[in-house]
Amino acid sequence: MTYDAVRKIGLALPGVVEGTSYGTPALKIKAKLFVRLRPDLDAIVIPTSFEQREELMAGDPEKYFITDHYRDYPYMLVRLSKVGADEVRDLLRMAHRAASAGKPKRSTG
Repeated sequence: MTYDAVRKIGLALPGVVEGTSYGTPALKIKAKLFVRLRPDLDAIVIPTSFEQREELMAGDPEKYFITDHYRDYPYMLVRLSKVGADEVRDLLRMAHRAASAGKPKRSTG
């Protein structure tokens, strides 16, 4: 999977526009981060619930992971070399719902 393929899938969803985040390509919804490329990690960053993130990471830690930076934020990293187009489509729909729902908040615990 490439970021260009992710970009095409993401831009097909309602309200998604291109932008940047920390100097890397990103997709946003109403100025909120929806997808961000992390080329240094061969990954994308997407918003998700803490519960769903834990479930996905437990099921496939090679594919889904976080760094210390994201530990207290409702985001997850997805390794591009480990996912296919159908899975990315499902993940982006999930991320679209999460980003559309409101401003992500830090964990309180």
